[in-house]
Amino acid sequence: MLRIVLNRLRRNFASPGFAAESNSIETPTNRLRELIRGAQNFDIMLVAVRDFPLLRELYGRELSQEMETRILSGLKTAVADRLHMVPSHLALEPGEYLLAWPSKNGDPRALHDAAYEIKLSAQRECNTHLLRWTGRELDLGFGCAHLAAKPLEDRETRLFQAVSDARLRAKMRMDLSQLSLSSEFNAILHERSVRAVFQPIADFTTGTILAWEALTRGPEGSAFHSPAVLFDFAEQSGKLFALESICREKAITTLGPIEAGQKLFLNIHPKTMADPEFTHGRTLELLHQAGLTPENIVFEITERHSISEFALFHRTLDHYRSQGYLVAVDDAGAGYSGLTSVAQIRPEFIKIDMSLIQGIDKDPVKRALIETMVTFADKIGSKIIAEGIESQAQAACLIDIGVHHGQGFYLARPASPKPALSLDTGYLRVNSEQARLNTSCLMPIGNLVETAQTRPPGMLIPDAQHCFGPGRQQASIVVTDSTTPGKEEPVGLVMEYQLNRQLSGQFGAALYSKRPIEAIMDRSPLIVDETTAVEQTAKAAMQREKIKAYDDIIVTRQGSVMGIVTVQRLLNALAHVQVEMAKGTNPLTGLPGNVTLEREVETGINAEKRFAIAYADLDNFKVYNDTYGFKNGDRVIKLAADILDWAMRKRGDAASRLFHIGGDDFVLIAKPEHVERMSQAATRCFKRAIRGCYCTQDRERGSVVATGRDGVERSYPLVSLSIGIIEIAGPCTLMEIGERAAHVKKYAKSMPGNVFAWDRRPPLGSVQPVPVFINACPTPEEAA
Repeated sequence: MLRIVLNRLRRNFASPGFAAESNSIETPTNRLRELIRGAQNFDIMLVAVRDFPLLRELYGRELSQEMETRILSGLKTAVADRLHMVPSHLALEPGEYLLAWPSKNGDPRALHDAAYEIKLSAQRECNTHLLRWTGRELDLGFGCAHLAAKPLEDRETRLFQAVSDARLRAKMRMDLSQLSLSSEFNAILHERSVRAVFQPIADFTTGTILAWEALTRGPEGSAFHSPAVLFDFAEQSGKLFALESICREKAITTLGPIEAGQKLFLNIHPKTMADPEFTHGRTLELLHQAGLTPENIVFEITERHSISEFALFHRTLDHYRSQGYLVAVDDAGAGYSGLTSVAQIRPEFIKIDMSLIQGIDKDPVKRALIETMVTFADKIGSKIIAEGIESQAQAACLIDIGVHHGQGFYLARPASPKPALSLDTGYLRVNSEQARLNTSCLMPIGNLVETAQTRPPGMLIPDAQHCFGPGRQQASIVVTDSTTPGKEEPVGLVMEYQLNRQLSGQFGAALYSKRPIEAIMDRSPLIVDETTAVEQTAKAAMQREKIKAYDDIIVTRQGSVMGIVTVQRLLNALAHVQVEMAKGTNPLTGLPGNVTLEREVETGINAEKRFAIAYADLDNFKVYNDTYGFKNGDRVIKLAADILDWAMRKRGDAASRLFHIGGDDFVLIAKPEHVERMSQAATRCFKRAIRGCYCTQDRERGSVVATGRDGVERSYPLVSLSIGIIEIAGPCTLMEIGERAAHVKKYAKSMPGNVFAWDRRPPLGSVQPVPVFINACPTPEEAA
């Protein structure tokens, strides 16, 4: 056996593949050859993939070879990072790798520490890919040995013995107490020397911060500074619960004040939630000291870990949910059971693994997958959080898909104290605002107010029961603070179902017989000012926790209770307005029409805003429609709408609006400083895109031969886009606006090709004299 192994080593050292690396004696291959020839001390590390034959049988030779390549690459990188040297390496058997490097001091504990860190680093790197491919984690065993250079006469025997010792250790589960890292780790637990950093999670709907995720860092300069090393070591040494307890305490106590409705995400291993020592009382005590409630906390469960005791885990989860805690599933799409475990847990938040987010703006398959997950989340009442956002293109793509929330270095890096978002998030709301415009409801919520029952916080709970007796219409009590004369400030809400739930228990009546209603009230109800729009209020109501989604909404006037609005009344009003709005929506493009346009223009004039109107029309469209048919004609109109919408989003802001006022006519409303760039982008893009709507012959000829209205056959140019732009700066009538816009558009249409014309006369509503002066701007190609 000894001779077989030595011969194999020699054959590999002398193989052409190794020799071809370099002719220099300083190459890794030549240094490895010196293991049995030179006079240098070496450290040897053997790494074995546990159950590798099974993995190869399950997933085939091609995948197993890819795994081996990544494992060896990961090991070499880890050695270079940890020891600052390039190791010699050799594949002994499938799934078994030998690495060697010059020994620095011969200390066995230092060697074991280094080998353990190298193994962890390589294992994490490989699992990133293996989880994605197979849903399994790689388990690497390792062993190491020291090879002294002298005496030289038995060096081959000692080399074999070192490899054999390392192989034996690789097959065994390592006792971590052998590592000097163990005492360092125990000191971290004893001194509680971890710190929490916080990364914000953005709400894509509002552009504000939804929550902060608490992340852990070990001591600076320590081998445990990396959270991956810290938590891997804790799990393997059976001290995961102790470490997570310290991390939770650090996160809660150092978070600082947060606004109403904001959350703190705490990472929890599934094993921890089923641990008998994981008691609700300790966490609740910490929350109380920090001024937080269970409703502020989201337990984030990583999907990278299998849940072996699912029944126990599920019961524990239900218990904490009943206390008000929320649940998120982390790394969805990169773990063991994928959407199956998500469907069983029914989390309030689903965090998508960053591997699915990277490159999503360029990958239609990833985009389709995330769209499906958004639909899935909506159907089970969850919200999607995209992790690892690193560019504006990714953020914009995710918002367009409909992802609810986002997190990543592009939005903000983890820091302590908790950071704000690191960029102006105004652009985040552009898409959602544009999607809202077609059916926006600007009616103030104050129009829907009903009288509220208001009671002081000290009212006893049995007395509160009488507020819901026969003949009472309200299903809620608004708890108010009347310490300020003439003002009732809302401090809480008690719903009838909430009161009945508390009293329906076996000892409920006795327990609450002498307690005030402030003991059971919701301390963070939805409170809005009377001027808040109905649609905005409805959106806020539907974003509450599921159990509170249909609670009454408190409406205030100057901070004092004005009344309540039930969700039923709110949704009825919103549906009525949307039906009315839909009557003026174009069925082909889905864009608002004349009624909405007139209202928008009048609103702008009354608000004394300065704005521009771009009137767009298609040239030669009738000829195209007659030649290619109505179906293709509709396709061209839809193309024009999409291009105008794209130009508006790209060059405008959230205040820009697009309308389809009939046939092939469109109107853009935008700020004067934006409208010219919009028009330029639209005409250029339309000129390129319209060619795809023609047959090859017409496209090459650049025209269509058709019969005109006079019955004469002639050649007509391809369909083009003409835009006339006017500016509004003061009071004027809709008739004046229509006449001037039509005049400028007619001038633009008189120019050949894709053109926009800007009316350079003083804006309508201004007091300056009115000379006739119009600038026409064809596309650069047509101008040439």
